[in-house]
Amino acid sequence: MSNQNVATSPQETAANSISAEAASSEAVTSAWQQKWLEYKKIINNGLWQNNQALVALLGLCPLLAVSNNAINGLGLGLATLAVLMISNVLVSMIRDHVSQEIRIPVYIAIIATAVTAIDLLMNAYFHTLHGILGIFIPLIVTNCAILGRAEAYASKNTVDKAFIDGFFMGLGFLVVLVVLGGLREIIGAGTLFDQAHLMFGEAARHWTIHFGDHYQGVLLAILPPGAFIGLGLLIAAKNYYDQKKAAKLQNQLGIKIVSN
Repeated sequence: MSNQNVATSPQETAANSISAEAASSEAVTSAWQQKWLEYKKIINNGLWQNNQALVALLGLCPLLAVSNNAINGLGLGLATLAVLMISNVLVSMIRDHVSQEIRIPVYIAIIATAVTAIDLLMNAYFHTLHGILGIFIPLIVTNCAILGRAEAYASKNTVDKAFIDGFFMGLGFLVVLVVLGGLREIIGAGTLFDQAHLMFGEAARHWTIHFGDHYQGVLLAILPPGAFIGLGLLIAAKNYYDQKKAAKLQNQLGIKIVSN
């Protein structure tokens, strides 16, 4: 009995090639979708679910101390965001080259280096604002949120995820600083974005918004008790929103939602 060679037609070859390309394209798309879902979870975690100021309650000392107006909050928030990104990326890059016994001192050294660089840059380009923020810029080194992200996340994940985590954790902290500072400034002084020229130059002198010519302001809002009250109200508002959202979802699904 003779063997017969089965030849593949050009049409079949083209169809197989198209099928292979389609499968490869689907695999790439699926991989990117999975990656985007991971990034989306990190973003939501940093901005809302695990916000370092409203949920983790870390870094409250500088947050409460300098948030008497929006510009001060923005300045410190940007400095903290930059340090978080730099430290997260560097910790992720060296995570496989540092032993467990010395990892914490190494992380602190990285954070201190980043803080020193940011401190020098702010002193050079935003000298007056740097003087107003004072000791709270160097004290970013002791911010538990930064060391916590380095230890809990950056040291266990790839550079891209560590970068996104650092950026959005810092952005979430920055937003709370600006919102709290803005609210205290409005209630306490009747203005918003006062002293914006300290960060944005002389062109920003006219950015100040005045709420009434005869408004004297509530002194308590710009004093330390006002910071505690304002932060407490922001935390309460977030918790209320989360509870209402969970209750709505529970009614739609007909199951009990247990919040973390």
